[in-house]
Amino acid sequence: MNENIKLKLASLPDSPGVYQYYNKKGDLLYIGKAKNLKRRVSSYFNKQHDSKRLRVLVSNIETIETINVNSEYDALLLENNLIKEHKPRYNILLKDDKTYPWICIKNERFPRIFSTRNVIKDGSEYFGPYSSVKTMKVLLGLIKELYQIRTCSYDLSEKNIENDKYKVCLEYHIGNCLGPCEGYQTEEEYNEQITAIRNIIKGEFNEAKQYLIDQMIKYASELKFEKAQIIKEKIESLQNYQARSTIVSPTITNVDVFSISSDEEYAYVNFMKIYHGAIIQSYTEEWKKKLDETDEDLLERAIIDFSERFNLNSKEIYVPFELNLEIPNRKITVPKIGDKKHIIDLSLKNTRIYRLEQLKQTKIVDPDRHTNRIMNQMKIDLRLPAEPRHIEGFDNSNIQGTNPVSACVVFKNGKPSKKDYRIFNVKTVEGPNDFATMEEVIERRYTRVIAEGEPLPQLILIDGGKGQLSSALKSLDRLGLRGKVSVIGIAKRLEEIYYPDDPYPLYLDKNSETLKVLQHVRDESHRYGITNHRNRRSKNAFNSVLEEIDGIGPQTIKELLTNFKSVERIKNASLLELTDVIGKSKAKKVKDYFSNEKPTN
Repeated sequence: MNENIKLKLASLPDSPGVYQYYNKKGDLLYIGKAKNLKRRVSSYFNKQHDSKRLRVLVSNIETIETINVNSEYDALLLENNLIKEHKPRYNILLKDDKTYPWICIKNERFPRIFSTRNVIKDGSEYFGPYSSVKTMKVLLGLIKELYQIRTCSYDLSEKNIENDKYKVCLEYHIGNCLGPCEGYQTEEEYNEQITAIRNIIKGEFNEAKQYLIDQMIKYASELKFEKAQIIKEKIESLQNYQARSTIVSPTITNVDVFSISSDEEYAYVNFMKIYHGAIIQSYTEEWKKKLDETDEDLLERAIIDFSERFNLNSKEIYVPFELNLEIPNRKITVPKIGDKKHIIDLSLKNTRIYRLEQLKQTKIVDPDRHTNRIMNQMKIDLRLPAEPRHIEGFDNSNIQGTNPVSACVVFKNGKPSKKDYRIFNVKTVEGPNDFATMEEVIERRYTRVIAEGEPLPQLILIDGGKGQLSSALKSLDRLGLRGKVSVIGIAKRLEEIYYPDDPYPLYLDKNSETLKVLQHVRDESHRYGITNHRNRRSKNAFNSVLEEIDGIGPQTIKELLTNFKSVERIKNASLLELTDVIGKSKAKKVKDYFSNEKPTN
């Protein structure tokens, strides 16, 4: 397994999609689908395979490319289309007569409804495709049970009906058809049924479902349990039914789709080719920005560049936003709703996931670039005058108002610098006063920093809202540090970011890397403060018992706790064991104290 594959496996998402394997020459070897790309693709490389052919395939894989989709169903459809298009060496050749079926509402007078594997551009409506033929048959069976739709292929023109060209067949006599061929049913009545059927196929089948439930209850009350079970199975199949696919839509034909996602340094451009309603090609590329190019500029350049590289000549192009670009004989469209918008959303999803994959790989290969990017992004997101290379976070711990402490944690380049952590035992504040505690600790911290000539942080993060932030600012004002260091507060409830003299908080995206760093600082300060607070309470509990013994001072208490670890062990120690640690005289005082201690109830 080469380094490129290792990096790819480390950055694959836990989401559905299609993967493609290429050899050193760039030949496409294999296309597969996965419910979880990371788990499925990794399985090829982390175990020994029994199949010789599979071992040969894995040994020849040089490059892995993926296409991300919304569901396993979509991955199945996309895999089908790509295999038929590219015919990879290690795939079973999928023939046209084995492709997925559609439900067709035929474009004709008194439309027929039937399944088909051939999509014909004759104005007919097509729904699907269906990866589960069983689901499609259940749906067609339901339609047949609910509505009387003709199955014959007669040309039911007004002239033919008026001339009595056709006679009703067996379907009419058994109640499956209302006889439009002889004029027994009007076109208006028939089309009302078609409208209802169209809604059912699209997934609006509450009315039909209730009908089936009533039928099931009726059969069960009549003790016809086998028929009731059949109806129950139809209901269950309908609940698993998917009416349409975001991957394939017969209304979209011969279209090129372009989208882009970007950050300060890089842009990620995705291209998809749609042919006869199916994705047959998808490609994502990373571009390093040279200047401050806009997404519009880069996307226009991508359209021209990719069109030349891939010999694209479709008459329509879908993009996510308006472009100031005109291409002869090609129309540029910004879809707003429906299947076209779903295709754009899918393209954008591929750019975002590709970006995350690249960032994960960069973190492994080039950690400095990864750090620089995050620091720059934090500067932009938080509106700071400088990159926050040095962050100090503060949190108070005063559970039950006893032994109050305040923690100061230090992050450098977005990572904890634990050797620089500090804990402050609160001295001037009585009781659980969070605001006064923050004011005292901030002043003590930065008075010492100034006195020792240590560098100030670029950012101070206060755990709390407006009150805690205001308290910290009082101390910074007294020290003359307002404006020399940035300070913000982060509230826990909604992760609001508060700024000095600004009544309105900033809300960052929950997936923002900037917010993740701030949360890490906040959580670390809370953890460090809580840990030290507990230790102090435990130590004080130990000391409070030993301090009651006459003639036993702080140094002796320290020696006892160092050797015996707990008051309980000191209490149970023999006179000889105590003598070895603190001498005979003091050992006798300790032993006599615990021997005379009154038992507790």
